[in-house]
Amino acid sequence: MATGIRISQQIRFGDIDSYNHVNNVVYLQYLEDARVQLTYAELPGGGTFHDLVGQDLFTLVGRNEIEYLAPISFRPTPIFVNIWVTHIGGSSFDFGYTVTESDASIIYAQASTSMVLVSRSTGRPVRLTDAQRAALDAWRGAPVPFKRGANRPAATPATAEGSR
Repeated sequence: MATGIRISQQIRFGDIDSYNHVNNVVYLQYLEDARVQLTYAELPGGGTFHDLVGQDLFTLVGRNEIEYLAPISFRPTPIFVNIWVTHIGGSSFDFGYTVTESDASIIYAQASTSMVLVSRSTGRPVRLTDAQRAALDAWRGAPVPFKRGANRPAATPATAEGSR
């Protein structure tokens, strides 16, 4: 598994939908919980990524992608969300995730989130500082191995129309 952190996630009764498994939208909340935990995790040199972002900046989700691999039914034992950094750009960075059993014998989902660092005063993207890059690099791991790869063709208006 990639470098990063792992959090336990208790399945709440309200997470279960009419199909008796965790609703697909709830996975986004699980990913968010992991992101927040990582943002506040102690860095090797002290402090947190949240500290490095400061009061004048914030991060926004630019994109989420989730691949659902197995259903999760209600149970009293937790599942685990693993999170790591897969890419660091100019003003953006990507997280990778797996949602698994404690021993990783079952991967329920894998996902990625693209984040953008933004100025509170202008609402515009801001370049990551060297300190922010170093913090993110400490959690660097492999890209998410989606089964349906990035080489799939982009939808064009004509192909989107034809799929209706």
